[in-house]
Formats: sequence, C-alpha cells, structure tokens
Amino acid sequence: MKEQLRAFEERPAEVVFHWHDAETEAKGWVVINSLRGGAAGGGTRMRSGLTENEVLSLAKTMEIKFTVAGPAIGGAKSGIDFDPNDPRKEGVLKRWYKAIYPLLKNYYGTGGDLNVDQKTEVIPITSELGILHPQEGVLNGHYQPGDFAKARKIKQLQNGVSLSVDAARLTPSKTGTFKVGDLITGYGTAMSVEHFYTLWGGDLTQKRVIIQGWGNVASGAAYYLSQMGAKVVGIIDKVGGLMKPEGFTLEEVTTLFNTKEGNALSAPHMLSFEEANRQIWSMGAEVFIPAAASRLVNRMQLAQMLDNGLEVISSGANVPFADEEIFYGPIAELADSKCAVIPDFISNCGMARVFGYLMQEDAIVEDEAIFEDVSTTIHNALRDVYTFDNQSNFITFKAYTNALKLLI
Repeated sequence: MKEQLRAFEERPAEVVFHWHDAETEAKGWVVINSLRGGAAGGGTRMRSGLTENEVLSLAKTMEIKFTVAGPAIGGAKSGIDFDPNDPRKEGVLKRWYKAIYPLLKNYYGTGGDLNVDQKTEVIPITSELGILHPQEGVLNGHYQPGDFAKARKIKQLQNGVSLSVDAARLTPSKTGTFKVGDLITGYGTAMSVEHFYTLWGGDLTQKRVIIQGWGNVASGAAYYLSQMGAKVVGIIDKVGGLMKPEGFTLEEVTTLFNTKEGNALSAPHMLSFEEANRQIWSMGAEVFIPAAASRLVNRMQLAQMLDNGLEVISSGANVPFADEEIFYGPIAELADSKCAVIPDFISNCGMARVFGYLMQEDAIVEDEAIFEDVSTTIHNALRDVYTFDNQSNFITFKAYTNALKLLI
C-alpha cells in the first residue's frame, strides 16, 4: 500500500491554475488532481502563507475522499494566499471566482473551506457571476444531465445545503438557527466513533473525549458525542482550553457550542493555550477528535494520550498529524499501529457526501434523510475495513488500501 500511496502522491496534478490578483498582493491556485469521471470537486480556503503544495495535498486528499463519499470524480482544491481578516477580502474573492469561472461552469465544483463561508461568500459571489450553484461544474462534467434534470439537481443542491436542521435530536438550537452545512461534518465525525465501537466492539457511553479545535466540526462532534453518552473532558483551541475530568454535561457542551465566537472557544475561566497545552494531553481519554488546522498533532502529544488510555482517533481535520508527507507519515503510522485511527477521508466526509447525495436523482431533501445518508456512508466505509481485517489497529492503512484499488 505504501508504494501505491507514494505513486499517487507523486503523480502530477492534471490541472494547475495559478492566479495573481491585479489589485492586491493576493495569489491563488486551483489544483485539480485529476478529471476522473469528467469532473473534480473541492472547497476554497484562504489564509496568509498558503502554498501551492498545500493546495495540491488537499486536492489529493479530496480524490481519496470521493472514493467514500462519491461521486466517482477527481479531487481538487482552491486556495488563496491572503489574510482573511483584511477588509479587501470580498473584492479578492469576487475577482478570484471571476478568474476561475470557466472551470466552475464546465468541470470543477467548489464550496466553503477554511476562512471562506459557503452561505455568505461562495454562493452569493458565484451566483452574481451566473454560476447556478458552486457544484454546477460537477453536474456538467460528470453527470451531464439534460436541462430538466439539471434544474432539478440544482434545486436539490440549493435547498439541501441551506436547509434548517429542525429535528430535535440533530440540532443544538431550538430556533432553527443551524443549517445542514453547519452541522453535518461534525455529525459524521461523531458517528464514525459510534460506528467504530459498534463494529469492533465496545460501548461509547462514558468514554472520555478530548476535542482539538472549536469550529463547527469540533464543536459539532463534541455535541453529538455528548448526546450519545460520551463525556467530553477536555477542549483545546488556539485561544485556550477547558478541562473537566468528570466530563462536561450535554447542557454545558450545548452552551459552549452556542456561545463560541466565530470558530473560537469562549467561556469564563478558560485556561490559557499554554496551560491547556501542558495539561490536556495527559489527562486521560479514550477518544480524541483532532478538528482544528491540519498537521498539528505531534509525536509527544500522541505518546501522552496513548499512555493515558487512548483507543480511537477520529480525524475531523484533514491530515491532522504533524508529518511532512501528504499521506501517512511516521506520526500517522505510529498512531495507526497503536490505536484505531479513523482517517479524514472517512470521518470528515460529511459535506462532500451531502453534495453527492443531493446530486442523485430525486434525493429526499429533509434533514433526517440527509443525516442518515451520511451516517450510512461512513458506516459502510468502516464496515468494508472491518471485513478486510477486523483488527482494530491499522484502520487507516486498510482504508487507504481499499481506496487506492479504485484510483491506481
């Protein structure tokens, strides 16, 4: 598998589009790893210092993710090297999407990602340009529907991603505040842990959980895991942390979800980041959810968690381990050998799966149906790994083996 994975890493991307903004210092890339199935998909991110190699690695990750989430298309990613807090951001995004209009119309589908919001930025800006939906390129390149079928699928996409989540068991809000796109990836990350214990044996109830990050994925996973009976005992993000060895109640987690400031944890009496970082990794937990930025989890943090009862890592973040390799570097391999590591392309495939689901014929555009489809998709991917080999370590290795059979 390692040789196949390296070959996949080293294969040149099929399309690389490089852009320099005429009005600011912003620059950006679309990397399309392949046009497998006639199209490719992947979100748009923005941060200062972003590089072409980062975009390339994420495009390759998306291609593997589509082997789980569907449809059978290539992986892609858009990335803009620019400060997302700069007041010129809106203008940069408008010029960016105008520049890549031909791709979006014909064979590339995009969405929100780091520091770029699907609802308030991607959809309205692309709509102004005449793009019917940010996934229109996937429809045209892969599905090639007739006019009537295309109109129906566009409507399903428009209604589904922005659908209010009203089912009581699915939302931390009683007022319909949250949409499918806000919650689905965190839900899938949590469900991957429940499905792991169902397949490999064990009970999620009372399992202790450490959460890294507090954006929608991290806080959503914490909420759903708490709802399932697990105990969130520690949370760490870039602004600080909270620790409670006996576990936060579901009500406390719900409050923390609803009071976050942007994507940051906000609570009275928070520990500083430095203090939380010193303590949290050795406090003891069976479940770890890395759901902040990529490449943060280092060898020392992993060792401390393993020494204190770690059983499962569910990768809410793409490429969570601090390895140089695009896939499966030495820290990732060590974790995979010592505990159950559910890889990013399974655990956080929720939003990618929603797009795939909503492009199907006559998709049921209801919150319960969409969430159930994501749960079933993740269960089936883990079941395939379990069928391949039912040992609870090297899950990531076995999942890559299954995925690469479809790509190499």
